[in-house]
Amino acid sequence: MKIRALNAETQYAEINNNTIAYRQFGNGTPLFFVNRFRGVMDTWDPLFLDALAKKNTIILFDYPGIGNSEGTLPLGILEVANTVPALADYLGIDTFNVLGWSYGGLVAQVVTFQHQDRVLNTVLIGTNPPGENAIPIEPVFFEYALKPENDLEDEYYLFFEPVSEKSRSAAKESHDRIAQRLDRSLIPSTQDVFQRYFAGSGTMKEDKLNFREGYKTLKSPVLVISGDHDISFATENWFPLLKNAPTMQHIILNDAGHGPQHQYPELTAGYINLFLREYNFCF
Repeated sequence: MKIRALNAETQYAEINNNTIAYRQFGNGTPLFFVNRFRGVMDTWDPLFLDALAKKNTIILFDYPGIGNSEGTLPLGILEVANTVPALADYLGIDTFNVLGWSYGGLVAQVVTFQHQDRVLNTVLIGTNPPGENAIPIEPVFFEYALKPENDLEDEYYLFFEPVSEKSRSAAKESHDRIAQRLDRSLIPSTQDVFQRYFAGSGTMKEDKLNFREGYKTLKSPVLVISGDHDISFATENWFPLLKNAPTMQHIILNDAGHGPQHQYPELTAGYINLFLREYNFCF
């Protein structure tokens, strides 16, 4: 039986004094997936994962204290980010690619800047750069994102473009694919955990280690993928950085929101596979 997103075995690693749940499947250079706010391994669209698994070894994991992992989600995003290289060490992986969505995109940027000798390429989806950004989170995000449980109607606003019938239709299709394996009881639902995520995001806004400036000299390639209307991390916040980030590329998908990879799973995976193929070959 071929291993896919819906049947990959959950395994456990003892790292950083925590039991971390992870899955590994696919073929190619290791690609670590870094979860969104309230995300677990099964909140990724399986069609998106399987399209990427054709060319990459997919490694999913849950943060400490989230999903099937034990412990407590750290307040500091640098400590959260340490899970990735620690899991790579556990798996005997030296160099790897990293892909982060939303809050996970912030974590992935920390991994990239803190481990430039190990991260080959970085993919950032529905996220923002470190430091101060001009356009804040839209109020509608807080209206829907902080509910103890979210349904499909909430997802229209949180991850898609609710005024677009095309986007709403794609949302339903993605929601149904994800539902095939997702245990919703594993999704974080309490305010105390939400505040831990926000504390980590605040660390990136402060940017005490000056990661934003680091894009000027970063050697490894970065692909940013955004929807044209992201209520959480405005796409436009990347624009001032692009001329000062020589290894960065930015793709904007039309009629899409915070989760463009779930609206266009195969198209987005195709862009990512092309990017990784080009730069894995070069580097």
